[in-house]
Amino acid sequence: MTSTTSPSALTTLITSFTSPTPSPSSSNPTTTTTTPPSPNLNLNPKTSALTLQVLHNLQHQHLWTSLQIHELPSTFPAAAASTESDPPNHINLISGIPPHRLYTHPDEQFYLLERGLREEDLELERMFVLPTVQGHTWSLRRLAGVFDALPALEDSGDVGEEDDDEGEGEDGDRTNSSSKADKLKEYYAYRKQARVTREWGGKRMLLAMVDRQMGGDSTVVYYVVQDGAVKPRQN
Repeated sequence: MTSTTSPSALTTLITSFTSPTPSPSSSNPTTTTTTPPSPNLNLNPKTSALTLQVLHNLQHQHLWTSLQIHELPSTFPAAAASTESDPPNHINLISGIPPHRLYTHPDEQFYLLERGLREEDLELERMFVLPTVQGHTWSLRRLAGVFDALPALEDSGDVGEEDDDEGEGEDGDRTNSSSKADKLKEYYAYRKQARVTREWGGKRMLLAMVDRQMGGDSTVVYYVVQDGAVKPRQN
């Protein structure tokens, strides 16, 4: 006498998501229907586990918002060694808005100090993140190709309108608010010019390095990588 073992609830649940659902009104081969992803993400089935791991780390540990995944064109030179299942010239970038400013060029920082502005007064900007693993080889030519694929830095536009509405109280408060708004408008106008001349540096991104070597705990460490030479900070 033989007995059959019923699948567990977990197995049944996984099967329900991975098995195709037959269409009752068609005899054609069935297709798998997937749940649409978040509107902020343009995921595709070939997105690597490394990219998803870094995206999850940014979203849940570092509280980034408006996250997106960008697939770069396959025009990059092949890497010397690849630890991912993707083709050697397949590169994904992640972009999002961090909860606070991550890097300020020394000359830009000096400009803010001269005008009494703080980094908290500035609008947060979208940053790009390049996922990689420890031990992966990145040549200067390959990194330069990634920088060339990044969009040009865009100016956030004039701000300070909401500051103008806050001066409902004393004249001193209205004067301070107006002065701060004027300084911010001056800053954004100068920043637009500085980005064209690269006075405050060129394009920059974060290099997200995941520890997957023997004994590694998949910790993600982020490094600021910039296009071109960077003026050293002064103490």
